[in-house]
Amino acid sequence: MTTMKIAVLGTGMVGKAIATKGIELGHLVMMGSRSASNEKAAAWVAENGDRASSGTFADAAACGEIVFNCTGGQVTLDVLRSTGNHLSGKILIDISNPLDFSHGMPPTLSVCNNTSLGEQVQELLPDTFVVKTLNTLNCNLMVNPRSLADGDHHLFLSGNDGDAKARVSALLQTFGWRADRILDLGDITTARGTEMWLPLWLRIYGVAKTGAFNLKLMGIE
Repeated sequence: MTTMKIAVLGTGMVGKAIATKGIELGHLVMMGSRSASNEKAAAWVAENGDRASSGTFADAAACGEIVFNCTGGQVTLDVLRSTGNHLSGKILIDISNPLDFSHGMPPTLSVCNNTSLGEQVQELLPDTFVVKTLNTLNCNLMVNPRSLADGDHHLFLSGNDGDAKARVSALLQTFGWRADRILDLGDITTARGTEMWLPLWLRIYGVAKTGAFNLKLMGIE
């Protein structure tokens, strides 16, 4: 894959993992946050050399050819609104989950059943090619899938545009994902299922005390 300009919205563990992987793969990566002087973003840039940069969410959205939304689900829509029209015509890889921590732990889902955060993102950005993926596992496995069972576990894609999903799949394969383990579930409404996996994921995490696990679907080839 040729060098791309990648934008990462969010400075948390997920954003840092995705942004750093992009740098490792030789891409130009801008990390976006609410403030152009965000300390976490500045520290990440200092660690990653001249291919790394930072700015506001709008700055990053304007810069990126492909954009990763790594923000918390409760702020995702507000963050995306702040990017103006800079996401129009672009692929947005949405990793966010609608986790509601307002009543303590474990969190609940703020939306589910008859809609999903992925659908709300697509509704907000009708001219953007939203692809929901990577939201079903922890950030270490997102960027290093071969560290678990040599990559023999499944990842899911949801989105309305086949070409966009094909481009995202190709990018994810450079992360180490096996092509035969990336499962296209269908249109963006299928994000309801992957987002609703999170309550069970959190319970498993609570018992296992590790996030180094994922789903492998037996009988799916």
